[in-house]
Amino acid sequence: MFESLKPQPADKILALMQLYKDDPRAEKVDLGVGVYKDATGLTPVMAAIKAAEKQLWEEQTTKTYVGLLGDPGFSDAMIDLVLGDAVPRANVAAAATPGGTGAVRQAFELIQYGNPSARVFVSDPTWPNHISILNYLGIETVSYRYFDSESGGVNFAGMMEDLAEAKPGDVVLLHGCCHNPTGANLNMTEWQAVTDLLLKTGALPMIDIAYQGFGDGLEEDAAGTRLVASSVPECLIAASCSKNFGIYRERTGLLMAVSQDASKTGLTRDTLAFLNRQNYSFPPDHGARLVTMILTDETLRAQWSAELEQMRLGMLVLREQLASELQRLTGSDRFGFLAQHRGMFSRLGTSPEKVEELRKEHAIYMVGDSRMNIAGLNAKTVPLLAKAIADAGV
Repeated sequence: MFESLKPQPADKILALMQLYKDDPRAEKVDLGVGVYKDATGLTPVMAAIKAAEKQLWEEQTTKTYVGLLGDPGFSDAMIDLVLGDAVPRANVAAAATPGGTGAVRQAFELIQYGNPSARVFVSDPTWPNHISILNYLGIETVSYRYFDSESGGVNFAGMMEDLAEAKPGDVVLLHGCCHNPTGANLNMTEWQAVTDLLLKTGALPMIDIAYQGFGDGLEEDAAGTRLVASSVPECLIAASCSKNFGIYRERTGLLMAVSQDASKTGLTRDTLAFLNRQNYSFPPDHGARLVTMILTDETLRAQWSAELEQMRLGMLVLREQLASELQRLTGSDRFGFLAQHRGMFSRLGTSPEKVEELRKEHAIYMVGDSRMNIAGLNAKTVPLLAKAIADAGV
């Protein structure tokens, strides 16, 4: 049987990481891998996580399974973080998952289970794994315009025109904040317009919120998600704790299914438990336990919030420094959008050929679609990147 297996396309980011590793140049810059890094290039363990882990080590008495949906305390804490008081808790069915990717996968499984003919509208561009999972499951995808390479912002008119084609039973996949890979976000006026359009078309929104707290703040980053969840009949929300808690390898995520009709919550919850059982049975608990401890302990939460804010502000400073340096070198404000983008990523909007030139001639490593990880920069490498972009005529 094994001889009949078909080779899969190589992961472009993993291949890029290997090229970076093999590059002997001293002043090489890695902007490809999608993890947060501090000024030293380290992805640190947050102090609040260390404190929670120490407390957990001292207090935990068992490693037995949690329920199929995970610890209810984790669900409660995360629903409060993401949704606040936008919807009653009784209207939300939730399932703990192995990371945000697990939440996305289970959401797609739920969509397919509930409506095998559903189409999923995805932004152009979107996180590549969205498309990969949808294709693997055989779910039809429809692309909608999103990023304007000329302005570096959202092509909102094109987005609305394309989403108007959605029908009842279709799903519209939205990024809750810090759009990956572009960094270009909807403002609240645009979120309201999208919500109104969803109500008109009858399509179900699915929101992937993987970077809450990395953009404009914990509350601000959740505002669009809360608006949608409180307005439409039903929606799905996939949340990740990898970035804002820095627990990438603990694989901690949550899938939320929100309905304005609380009588549907029980059946939805049972279905999520069934889908978890088919996929991985019981979700991992260590990361979820740490998140729950932090979000429900006043001291730990204050410590975590302060650390997260420091990370967020640090990325904003890097954005402003890069935009300013490019303005100085090029005499143009056309890179000003970099300071307006939010989250870890921005997309330059240049060609794969220019990206390859940046790598070969300047040791600047970014994904071929010109997505770069702003968190991969520091005060020393911002001028290197700006000069490379200017010299390459991007």
